[in-house]
Amino acid sequence: MRFALAFLAITFMFGCNSSKKETLETHAFTNDLINESSPYLLQHAHNPVNWKPWNDATLQQAKKEKKLMIISIGYAACHWCHVMEHESFEDSTVAAVMNKNFISVKVDREERPDVDQTYINAVQLMTGSAGWPLNVITLPDGRPVWGGTYFKKQDWIDAIQQIQDIYTKEPEKLIAYANRLEEGIKSMDLVHLNTEDVDFKNFPTDKILKNWSQQFDEENGGFKGAPKFMMPNNLEFLLRQAVTENDEKLLGYVTLTLDKMAYGGLYDQLGGGFARYSTDEKWHVPHFEKMLYDNSQLVSLYSDAYLITKKPLYKEIVEETLDFVAREMTNKEGGFYSSLDADSKTETGKLEEGAFYVFTSEELQAQLKDDFKIFQEYYNVNSYGKWENNHYVLIRKKSDAEIETEFGLTSEALQHKKKSWKSTLLPYRNKRAKPRLDDKTLTSWNGLMLKGYVDAYKAFGKKEYLDVALKNAAFLSEKQLQKNGALFHNYKDGKSSINGYLEDYAFIMEAFIDLYQITLDEKWLTLSKKMADYAMANFFDSEKHMFYFTSKEDPAIVTRNFEYRDNVIPASNSVMAKNLFMLSKYFENTGFDEISHQMLKNVSVEMEQYPSGFSNWLDLLSNFQNDFYEVVVVGEKASEKIKELNSQYLPNIVIAGSTAENNGPLFENRYFPNETLIYVCVNNACKLPVKDTKIAIESLNKKE
Repeated sequence: MRFALAFLAITFMFGCNSSKKETLETHAFTNDLINESSPYLLQHAHNPVNWKPWNDATLQQAKKEKKLMIISIGYAACHWCHVMEHESFEDSTVAAVMNKNFISVKVDREERPDVDQTYINAVQLMTGSAGWPLNVITLPDGRPVWGGTYFKKQDWIDAIQQIQDIYTKEPEKLIAYANRLEEGIKSMDLVHLNTEDVDFKNFPTDKILKNWSQQFDEENGGFKGAPKFMMPNNLEFLLRQAVTENDEKLLGYVTLTLDKMAYGGLYDQLGGGFARYSTDEKWHVPHFEKMLYDNSQLVSLYSDAYLITKKPLYKEIVEETLDFVAREMTNKEGGFYSSLDADSKTETGKLEEGAFYVFTSEELQAQLKDDFKIFQEYYNVNSYGKWENNHYVLIRKKSDAEIETEFGLTSEALQHKKKSWKSTLLPYRNKRAKPRLDDKTLTSWNGLMLKGYVDAYKAFGKKEYLDVALKNAAFLSEKQLQKNGALFHNYKDGKSSINGYLEDYAFIMEAFIDLYQITLDEKWLTLSKKMADYAMANFFDSEKHMFYFTSKEDPAIVTRNFEYRDNVIPASNSVMAKNLFMLSKYFENTGFDEISHQMLKNVSVEMEQYPSGFSNWLDLLSNFQNDFYEVVVVGEKASEKIKELNSQYLPNIVIAGSTAENNGPLFENRYFPNETLIYVCVNNACKLPVKDTKIAIESLNKKE
């Protein structure tokens, strides 16, 4: 971005798309970030810039001293954040300019998504696009007047000096612009109550999918263009739609995408787990950071796809990814860490993107010896897999069966070789400097990972997956959930300091509901209902029938906003709407079903126009569009029967179960000693109970 001061006349545009603290003596500079727990903030604690954290004291200081604020937002795994830090924020000349005239604030976007979203919206209005690092200049009251993303050193100095010059000589210009921009920010992410009748039964889903399919990459999977994001929630909906409508072509597209992602360099072929996105169309070269939120959703997606296809590849991907999470991303208390950095140090000590993951042909040959020829073909250590500087990102093109035929190997022999390759190369790779770990625990992302373990347990029945899920749920309920139903957003070093956002409630509620459906422990349902009641009291707008992202207990940053468009993570409002739909099946007279229905109505126009940004809403629509069943299992063998149900892909059911007599509304008059009966109900009408799980499943798969 160039810095001509024409930004003052910009027209608004819409719809654009562990570390331990070190002693002062070891560093030339130390700023206020040294007292923070966020690894991202601690990375900047020894910059010469006088960084301050985002808090009331900092905001009050800016107002008192009448200084402009520089608000710089990023996250620990962000490559270009590191680049700008090294080029600018570690430079004493840059620091001198910033320290003289500005209050400089560093924000971890993962800790403070509310701050991030406000200024992302502002920069989108000003420039038409936004990303990280995100750098914004605001008035002393926090209202933005200028912003952008990555800047080279001299460009950054020039820009902030020009803004300061205007503020000194003609402050009224910045104030007038801030006023206009504030109105623009307030008009973004607005939701209006839809009072029209919407016929969800006949909603034009087929037409929506036909238009959406024009974006499908039929050769490489995913969506056309680069960079290529995985968008697991998009694929979850398309998978459900393919199965529900018996659409073989659509199912083929989804499985093609899953195969290509699993074969790609995007997937860590040695250590398991997915990088954040691919920089190219064939999923080859990733942006190397590994995020908990991606891997959690992909575990759920591949588990669901396995239930439908029984493809061994999908089982392998889930197992290896969960091995990675257990090995690299889990703390002793059962909480999950946030991310691994894209960058790691080379032998020369220089931070370099992907350095931990790539290999030269020579070092692979030296490690694998006689097996290198097969490995070379399997992982394309050739022109297809070449990256840069004679390094290779391991990527597959051929299936195991094709490799077996080509080299005359049995399936057992190839599997043995694959294990041997990994047992050789992983220890070799682990001798390198590892990517930096962001070891903070985020409640919302933990909810996603908890759901991933639950879905993997459904698909594969491994007790260790259930054990991990229960340990994480105990950690969340004991450390992050307060007695009144309020959640904390973050956890590190035994402390939780930030009030929860809507995403925290949405994802934990969803995971706890799912956990109930495999354990039958009503504790998890009760806690979900408690959080729902708290969210209704503190986040819900009764006029618009949507939930704000922030609680009414927390101060608004320019304005409170609604997060309702699905992205790489489903929107907190779409997840809440699904949760309320599910809870309405368990708890009578809550009004949750009506709220869920109204929320869906509110987004129905945008959902039709922009399906890829509303895939989780479309999944909720499927619940209203097709029969949605309540399956109640009562009797001493209820857990066994429910495990059989959960081993099937059944997205259109809610499960309740009890091994003994139960006073709950779903269990009334349904317990008979020495019997285990399965009741299948839809729209308050129940079929005769059956004893055989297969018969129940057949009735669920029939289209009425």
